[in-house]
Amino acid sequence: MEVFTDRVAVVTGGASGIGLGIARALGQRGMKLMIADLNEETIESAVRALRVEGVPAEGVRCDVSKLEDVEGLAAATLERFGAVHVLCNNAGVGLPTSSRNIKLEDWRWIIDVDLWGPIYGLKVFTPLIEAAGEGHISSTASMAGLISANKMGAYSVAKHGVVALMCALERELRSKKSSITASVLCPGPINTNISFNSLSYRPERADAVKTSTIKGRQGASIQASLESGMAPDEVGKLVVDAIENQKFWILTHPHWAKGVQRQLDALREDQSLTKA
Repeated sequence: MEVFTDRVAVVTGGASGIGLGIARALGQRGMKLMIADLNEETIESAVRALRVEGVPAEGVRCDVSKLEDVEGLAAATLERFGAVHVLCNNAGVGLPTSSRNIKLEDWRWIIDVDLWGPIYGLKVFTPLIEAAGEGHISSTASMAGLISANKMGAYSVAKHGVVALMCALERELRSKKSSITASVLCPGPINTNISFNSLSYRPERADAVKTSTIKGRQGASIQASLESGMAPDEVGKLVVDAIENQKFWILTHPHWAKGVQRQLDALREDQSLTKA
């Protein structure tokens, strides 16, 4: 995709964190934006900030785990802007919890948001982008979608699914010589509030959480890593570069790919599993 000016982008989870960073980067290239998120106050704040920067922006509340919400997001975008050229499936949640002990309700919730969200996005928006004549679809996975980490089983399962989904989509689009391109974002530590937001939006967020998910050793380590991570605006620039230059893999921390290579080496050599 060579031209961004006056084209339309939809970014889920776009009111904060990586999503807002992506939205800013696309807006700086002249795109019109529809951002989707769960918190209406956060959406309004993000839209105001984008408009101050001169970006034509709108926002809508959308729970990406619900097909009807994603369909509503598409309808709102067409009503406001008339077309869709870029979709960034970015909304996501995650809880650092043992795969053996995590509640089934939390398994379903994480997979519904992190995997079914992008599935619904592809289902609803791909025909619209095809109708526009060209465009791009990007989904946010994680390095946890390439190598599973301790205490992140449900998140890793969902993010591995996102990687597989986008690999399949890219090969399908390429085989049919489509004018649509695809990418998958696999970030390492990024300075966002995903841990706290996940607790806020968790279906059973009440006292059962006890904030231990964040205050526990594993959760505290993850949050500290995030706070010292890359700025979301830098991630946004990487996404724009991938769209412009037709890159499939978007890695914020390319050196982490060595861990993936070690796992592949072990698979081939002695069929053991290396440490994440």
